[in-house]
Amino acid sequence: MEYTHLGRSGLSVSRLVLGTMNFGPETTEPDSHTIMDRAHEHGINFFDTANVYGWKKGEGVTEQIIGRWFAQGGGRREKTVLATKLYGSMSDWPNDTFLSAHNIRRAADASLRRLQTDYIDLYQMHHVDRSTPWEEIWEAFSVLRQQGKVLYFGSSNFAGWHIAQAQEAARERHFLGLVSEQSIYNLLTRWVELEVLPAAKHYGLGVIAWSPLHGGLLGGILRKQADGTASRGLSGRSGDSLEKHRGAIEGYEKLCAEIGADPAQVGLAWLLHQEGVTAPIIGPRTLEQLDGSLIALDLKLDEDTLTRLDELFPAPGPNGAKPAPEAYAW
Repeated sequence: MEYTHLGRSGLSVSRLVLGTMNFGPETTEPDSHTIMDRAHEHGINFFDTANVYGWKKGEGVTEQIIGRWFAQGGGRREKTVLATKLYGSMSDWPNDTFLSAHNIRRAADASLRRLQTDYIDLYQMHHVDRSTPWEEIWEAFSVLRQQGKVLYFGSSNFAGWHIAQAQEAARERHFLGLVSEQSIYNLLTRWVELEVLPAAKHYGLGVIAWSPLHGGLLGGILRKQADGTASRGLSGRSGDSLEKHRGAIEGYEKLCAEIGADPAQVGLAWLLHQEGVTAPIIGPRTLEQLDGSLIALDLKLDEDTLTRLDELFPAPGPNGAKPAPEAYAW
């Protein structure tokens, strides 16, 4: 396993993140525990979850599954860099949502109880809260830090200017601020290259890529549909996206076949080649999916392959792979 620092922090994390969103809804608790044990066997030490995962409001199903795994002992908690999130609604009451000081305090304590731990390594804002001032957010976070309940803080789904706003507000308080940003990033969705990646680089944030295979569209979906091995049908946004990008995805799967690599592994490897990316999040439902993801760490894409991938999935803006404003201006 390869390790790197999370942004400018001294925290060492694996270059693959174990995403746990499937634990509960798609994967049974015993299988989830087995997957987490196998992740440690592979050297994956970075686990990502959220208080809303499990999708039963207020229950925090996925955090509870992880907590019961930690409770088995054997160094499970000590070996894990634990990341969770708050923002989403956990009840029908008005203050159990978003980033007020009230919700930050209550949500953190509730996650700690479900996770059966006394601290969170990385506490992430699941979305930007446009109604709560940064002075309130950072004051509440600083209390959690002083209490030893949280070590580091991160953002998720922030725009570049939100990152700048957060960091400048933290600077005024002489506070470390954010150490990471978690964004959707894959070959089909490259918008973060315009301003989020440059902002993260400037402020020293590590970038954690969620949905690295765009809901399975970059995991060999056309081949799987053809041979009847697709594990689930595509509907809604994924189905629409497949039809919109079918030509590019056909070219992608053909390219992967030429280089003798599985499409899912190529999608992960491409992210590992991108400057500023700490790690993509893998969300395995099975041990086989977890084991297969590890191959991406050893898959080196040459310049010709990277160029062909850029041709199939161009960077946003008329001026190619350039940051804003050059991506759309002179």
